Amino acid sequence: MKAARLHGPRDLRVESVRDPRPEPGEVVVRVIAAGLCGTDYEIWSGGRPVAYPRIMGHELVGRVEAAAPDVTRVRAGDPVVVEPNYSCGHCPLCREGNRNLCLSRTTIGINADGGFAELVRVPAHCCWPAAPGAAADALLLAEPLAVVVRAVGRGTPKAGESAAIVGAGSLGLLALQVLRARGARVMVTSRSRRRFALATELGAEITHATADGPLADAARRFSGREGVDLVVETAGTAAAVNHALELVRPGGRIVLTGLPHEPTSVSFFSVVRREVTVLGSMIYQDEFPEALRLVDTGAVRTAPLITHRFGLDRIGEAFAAHTDPTSIKVALDL
Repeated sequence: MKAARLHGPRDLRVESVRDPRPEPGEVVVRVIAAGLCGTDYEIWSGGRPVAYPRIMGHELVGRVEAAAPDVTRVRAGDPVVVEPNYSCGHCPLCREGNRNLCLSRTTIGINADGGFAELVRVPAHCCWPAAPGAAADALLLAEPLAVVVRAVGRGTPKAGESAAIVGAGSLGLLALQVLRARGARVMVTSRSRRRFALATELGAEITHATADGPLADAARRFSGREGVDLVVETAGTAAAVNHALELVRPGGRIVLTGLPHEPTSVSFFSVVRREVTVLGSMIYQDEFPEALRLVDTGAVRTAPLITHRFGLDRIGEAFAAHTDPTSIKVALDL
């Protein structure tokens, strides 16, 4: 098969490799489309070292090519979406139901070869059957959608509540739609205005750039009270955490999904004095079926977020496009 293998930082080569074969409990999926995300870029650039050579890619849509004899969950020919994270199943965290926090978790495309290839071998339990006739574009963002389904769920939104999204990237625009599906009124905040038209199209009632004035004032105007009930942070920067605190009302909730790698200066006086609940949200546990349901019913639209497409032979251009200011989601068509 043909695959894009990373041999070291920025050393990505499209080459011929041996076709994978399923071991017990596994299937081989023929990849139809794969999404390129910030984690892939971090690995490609060397910011996150992996064992080389490595085939990246963890946002995957495909069709089962072959299944081991003991597999009953799916069969050859089934269209599937791949859930790329799986836990050890044995540690205390897994046994108590926190498999997303497993310290021995495996991620396809990071700890094991992934989907920037024509074929990928995955555990059968990581394959979710796609709805008949579902378009690949609609399903391509199911994995990041599952991330925000969990994040929004941890924030326990109620119909009619006010909510704010910090960050207007792919996660922020997906979280916006999930909150709207839960009946919340949503404002979207970002450093840049360039995705505000799309945010409005997808359901944001107002948008506010950080340069347009204090976030706290905007939150009070939008909510009609001291701030919004719920903030979902998706930007992954140190500043975004403080922006969330500016937006939330006393007694409100903040859910952090980003992974800032730099120190974050937070005024915990504000957290304590206002009894703000701050929650972290890490990938997902059992949110894939809900993510697929939201896509299937049309409550969440993912296709408008795909801004760039490339074939596997042009994967170098795909990584360059990821940093383009106009880029939201880069897709590889296999």
